[in-house]
Amino acid sequence: MKKKLSLYAFLLNLSLLVLLPYSKATQADKLQDLILSKSSQKPPVTLSWAEEDALKTHSSAYVASQEGQKEADKIVALPGQPYGVNFDQYSGYVTVDPEAGRALFYYFVESSYNPSTKPLVLWLNGGPGCSSLGYGAFEELGPFRINSDGKTLYRNKYAWNVVANVLFLESPAGVGFSYSNTISDYEHSGDKSTAKDAYVFLINWLERFPEYKTRDFYITGESYAGHYVPQLAYTILVNNKFSQQNINLKGIAIGNAWIDDVTSLKGIYDYIWTHALSSDQTHELIEKYCDFTSENVSAICANATRTAFEENGNIDPYNIYAPLCQDSSLKNGSTGSVSNDFDPCSDYYGEAYLNRPEVQLALHAKPTNWTHCSDIINWNDSPASILPVIKYLIDSDIGLWIYSGDTDSVVPVTSSRYSINTLKLPIQVPWRPWYSGNEVGGYVVKYNGVTFVTVRGAGHLVPSWQPSRTLTLIFSFLHGSLPPTSPWKGFCGTWKPIGITPLSNWEVE
Repeated sequence: MKKKLSLYAFLLNLSLLVLLPYSKATQADKLQDLILSKSSQKPPVTLSWAEEDALKTHSSAYVASQEGQKEADKIVALPGQPYGVNFDQYSGYVTVDPEAGRALFYYFVESSYNPSTKPLVLWLNGGPGCSSLGYGAFEELGPFRINSDGKTLYRNKYAWNVVANVLFLESPAGVGFSYSNTISDYEHSGDKSTAKDAYVFLINWLERFPEYKTRDFYITGESYAGHYVPQLAYTILVNNKFSQQNINLKGIAIGNAWIDDVTSLKGIYDYIWTHALSSDQTHELIEKYCDFTSENVSAICANATRTAFEENGNIDPYNIYAPLCQDSSLKNGSTGSVSNDFDPCSDYYGEAYLNRPEVQLALHAKPTNWTHCSDIINWNDSPASILPVIKYLIDSDIGLWIYSGDTDSVVPVTSSRYSINTLKLPIQVPWRPWYSGNEVGGYVVKYNGVTFVTVRGAGHLVPSWQPSRTLTLIFSFLHGSLPPTSPWKGFCGTWKPIGITPLSNWEVE
């Protein structure tokens, strides 16, 4: 029997049809596919699954010997990397299920400054089914960006490995270079299995890199990682109670995160109207005839929501003020520096680079037809809301930040605010601007258990569009302090210049 789509699924289909003018699977596409696959039945979210699994299986959780693997995973040099790389890089596979032959691919960069004193940060991209290597590592917060020739790299002076040791994971199996020898695994992907595999990955990776076992650990991510990150954090906390594998989890940060279906969807329509992308008349019809919790879609609501996005025109929904990619061909020139003028054609450079045989060899990856987002994964479970998990994490007293680039219409700032407001948390520090360098970087409000931060002028891929501001944000998050209250004033003292690059070459007195 064909499943009936609920209203939020139908409307989300319309809301995410505004795509970039080329045929590529993106994080927005994968999120659309997921919501459309949901039926009108929205079972309540329960938090028992991880605890039950931990009680049943923690004594037999798969942990393999990792002897010699760290040395084998060390990258000598990436093809085309610039001169003067001053940090170690590693990449390879960690088996999470030997019977199924399921293995997850990682890329790890140690900090370029005193790595032994820095925390460990895990980054996850969303989708579901999109790569943390292609997006996070090579377009957002990693140490390198890919030049327009698709062959060479240049340094990202605002890379997060300035302030942390950063681990990128392609998850679940079937994404990027991660794989399974059991094809049916791709048909049974979902939130629960992804969290379990990521947990098994971590405990085995820490066996491979034992110096990080006691290090402060943080999980970060964006988009559908609004599910991945809280669920993995929950899995870690539960297993810490029942197993001998203790992961020193200190906090999580999720950006432009899909948290709750109903509030996120309402936030999309309110955002496009308040940002002059749809008309007053259309928005009035949506307000009057669309109930985002109902199961039935009226004809008036359906027409109004369709019209709302037709009125947007041909724009990039990831960043409504950004230029579109006009020429996807590779060029002979090179960019050579990271600025706020992010190249909208970067996806093409990344796909060309990561499919080069010499690059896959250097990464210790299996020969793969690599893509940013996987088309072979069938998603089976996704709760309508992740708010119950977030409530659990708040009660667990770990750091919890939600940040939002304010020019994204795919998972906009209004969606994040509506989701947080559902929690009805007391405010500890009222809304105020924060600074990166001499400019307002965004706005912040601290609730009891959640810190919400906006990043001014950033799209869906926040570190891509505002790298300097995002580095200020992540530095603050890792130090457990709110971002600076005034130009060049830090939360632990005064910014002290040790070079010419804002923040990435600055330290706190």
